[in-house]
Amino acid sequence: MTPVHFSFSSAFILGLMGLTFHRTHLLSALLCLEGMMLSLYIALALWALQFEATGFSTTPMLLLAFSACEASTGLALLVATTRTHGTDRLQNLNLLQC
Repeated sequence: MTPVHFSFSSAFILGLMGLTFHRTHLLSALLCLEGMMLSLYIALALWALQFEATGFSTTPMLLLAFSACEASTGLALLVATTRTHGTDRLQNLNLLQC
């Protein structure tokens, strides 16, 4: 495994560990998801450049577009839950209660 592959896989795993272990606030969960998506984007872009795969050159841009949609949806949910519940703590967000 090259150092580049190791650094991007460790960045993805660190984002995943941050998502699983530090789930106190919704904003921190969204930041961990964005870090994971950023490491995937950079890894896909470098993979397409390394293998000179012209068919996969649009895949990183598609992933970036989906990441932007995920971020906007997550921030909209953050605003909605903060308005209704008064906090963004994930322990207080019980969707089974009205």
